[in-house]
Amino acid sequence: MSIMTVAHSGAINALRAINPLQDVFLLGVRLWLANVFFLSGLTKIKSWDTTLMLFEYEYSVPIIPFELAAYMSTAAELAIPVFLVFGLLTRLNAIALFALNFVAAISYSDISPAGEKDHIIWGLMTGMLLLYGPGRVAADWLIERKWLSPKSN
Repeated sequence: MSIMTVAHSGAINALRAINPLQDVFLLGVRLWLANVFFLSGLTKIKSWDTTLMLFEYEYSVPIIPFELAAYMSTAAELAIPVFLVFGLLTRLNAIALFALNFVAAISYSDISPAGEKDHIIWGLMTGMLLLYGPGRVAADWLIERKWLSPKSN
């Protein structure tokens, strides 16, 4: 066996050994996103008049009226994080959060480069949850394991 084959095999085995850390990492991603978006929702309801003014004059939300956009985004920013913390309906909520993040990023014409980077990072994080799911530290995993997976006799 060549030294490259041994090194490759060792690296693969090391990665398999740290696989449980994936669950911790995905929990961290869920908690990070939940924190960011929940705090944003709290900011919106703290000063509702300012929120409506921003949606009317600053944000160029396409298609829907600004009042509806304000209510929808605030509700999403307050509800989705709760689901993420518990890991419930994670992939569905990741899609919704990705859409909210995308619309927010394209609707604000005066976004700073740092703000753009934040939205890119949040988009990548929601993409991770969509592709990999919530991990084993989640209600989704328990539900799937207990009720949705085929029973063996």
